[in-house]
Parts: sequence; C-alpha cells; structure tokens
Amino acid sequence: MADKRDYYDVLGLSKNATDDEIKKAFRQQAKIHHPDLNSGDKASEARFKEINEAYEVLSDSDKKAKYDQYGHAGVDPNFGGGGGFGGFGGIDIDLGDIFGSIFGGGTSSSRNRNAPRKGERVHVETAITFEEAAFGADKEVSVSRIETCDTCAGSGCKEGTTAEKCTNCNGTGTVTTQNRTPFGVMQSTSECPKCEGRGKVIHQPCAKCRGAGLIRRNKSIKVSIPAGIDDGQTISLRAQGSAGVNGGEPGDLYITVNVTRHPLFTRDGNSVLYEMPISIVQASLGAEVEVPTLDGKVKYSVPEGTQSGSVFRLRGKGITNLRGGGRGDQFVTVKVETPTGLNNEQKDLLRKLAESMGDAGNGVKKKKKLL
Repeated sequence: MADKRDYYDVLGLSKNATDDEIKKAFRQQAKIHHPDLNSGDKASEARFKEINEAYEVLSDSDKKAKYDQYGHAGVDPNFGGGGGFGGFGGIDIDLGDIFGSIFGGGTSSSRNRNAPRKGERVHVETAITFEEAAFGADKEVSVSRIETCDTCAGSGCKEGTTAEKCTNCNGTGTVTTQNRTPFGVMQSTSECPKCEGRGKVIHQPCAKCRGAGLIRRNKSIKVSIPAGIDDGQTISLRAQGSAGVNGGEPGDLYITVNVTRHPLFTRDGNSVLYEMPISIVQASLGAEVEVPTLDGKVKYSVPEGTQSGSVFRLRGKGITNLRGGGRGDQFVTVKVETPTGLNNEQKDLLRKLAESMGDAGNGVKKKKKLL
C-alpha cells in the first residue's frame, strides 16, 4: 500500500478535480505513455498501467468516494474483511496520523523540503508538414522551462556569500512542539516557519533568481520527428523538461505534433489518398497520365473504359510505417469530369457520337425497328 502514489498525483490533478478534468487528464497522460508510442520502454509501460489504475478509481463515483475517505485502503480488495480497529472494517488506521491532524500535523504527513525532487514535465506543440510526418524530419522546438540559475549555480545566494543554517530548527527544516491534551502530552512535528522547511536562511539572495536558485528560460531544442508519426501523437524526450530541485533529476519534455493539411493528399493510417480528375475522352479511350505522389510525379496507364469512382493502387507510395516494415500504398480515385462550355461544333460531334451508339440524346437508346 505504501508503495502506491496518490491517484490524483498520478494524473496531475488537485483533490477537487471535476469528472471532465479527470477524463481530460487521463487522455493526455495515456496518449503520452501509450505502449504503441513507447515500444520496449518498461518505464512507460509501468506508467501506463499506473495511469489506467488511477483513472479506473477516480472515474467511478463510488470508488472515488471511498478513495477520498480512506485512500488506497478504501479501494483495495485485500482490505475491509472482519475485525480491525474500532469498526473501520479492517482498515489500518495510523493513530499517529489521527493525533497529528488533530494537534497540528505529524511527521508522516509533512513533506521534506530538502529532499531531491524531480523537475516538472514540460509539454509543447509543434506544426509539421504532411511530408515531414511521412518521412520524418529534424525540427527546432522552442521550449519554456525552469533551469538552474547560472549566476548562483542554484544556491540562491549572491556571489561571494553563502546561506546560513537556520537557528530556529538547527538546519533540519522542522520544529517539534508539545501540547498538553486529555490523552497526555502529545508531540508533533511541523515545518519550520523561519526557513520554510529549507533548513537554511539566505540573507543576501542572488539578484537574478531572487534566491530561488531557478529561473525560467526559453530554449531551442532539436527534435527528431520519426517517420510515420500522425497528427496529435506525442514524442517524449527524457530529462529535457524543467530542472530538478535539491539534486533531483530533470523532468521530461513532451512534444505533440500538429500535421498541416496537404492541398492534394489525405491520410488513412499508412495509406495516402488522392482524387485524380481525368477527361471523358481519357476515360473512354484510355490514356497515360502523370499522378502526383509524395515522391514526385509517376506515370500511370488509365485503361480504356475507366468509370468515375474507379480506384487504383500505387504500391509503396504511402506513409512510412512508424513501427518499421516499409511504407504503405497510395490509392488514387478517378473522377471523370464532364466537359462544360462546349461550342456548337463540339455539341454536334457529341450528338453524332450518341447517334452512332444508338443513344437518342436523352440517355435512352433507340429501339431497333422490327422488319
């Protein structure tokens, strides 16, 4: 039980998150860590399972209510059976936590401000072309992230000065108080109010970061866009997010791609779709035409008598498979164009053609006279 992270933290939510916020956070996290985008990455696989477990509880009103009241124990099937403390259905209640909450906090619930903390994840979006999605590309992405202050090297102190150990807590970051209660003298531990749990006091802060040791900076990062990526998919770069605190590792960077619309092509999985207009003459007699593809124009022989809506395939002219295995195909749908703006001579020729084919000109073929 103690190894599990708080479900709200897993999804990056506050305790009062709405159902819509829970659903939105789940979709964003699941997209980032989906196994299809992180093949062979055991850490992402474990994270994906953790995200699903958190969503399963928080999206269910009954489970969520139990979790909000009792934590992980409230939704764990191994708890709740027989016996237990004071009619709580077998849930293990820590008396130290109870008294700590009554009398001003306890060591189990206080957070160590000096402990190493991983930096925040950073999420950005970037636009790429249809061709870049198909074949991959290297892109420069502008990222706003928290970095260690280069003036004070993260100490938060003005150059030539150092922080002083807090005399109120003796550098521990916590203070212990005693309170007399009906149960006796109760001892509780809380964050030191003088140093705010840091264990040290900065008398002369760095002018650049104002004592924080961290600054926000815009940086251009080179990203390799994999061939075959689709609109809305996300790339993760480890340790390229915001800097960690107290020696913690940096967070990760997530880049979601937005593929711009192509003037000719549309995409269906790894296939490229294209509608090609041809004339009624080309459709009737057959013709060699030039078809645009992602690799440039290729020649194709349209067979005689091709009907509008006919589809032919150009093998290997589609999108690169994101997981390997070559490229998809291009499917070309023929659209036979009916001529407009004909002059009298051209109309007479069409009438003669219709008569020669036994067409009365209204789409109904003439019946042959019986002898």
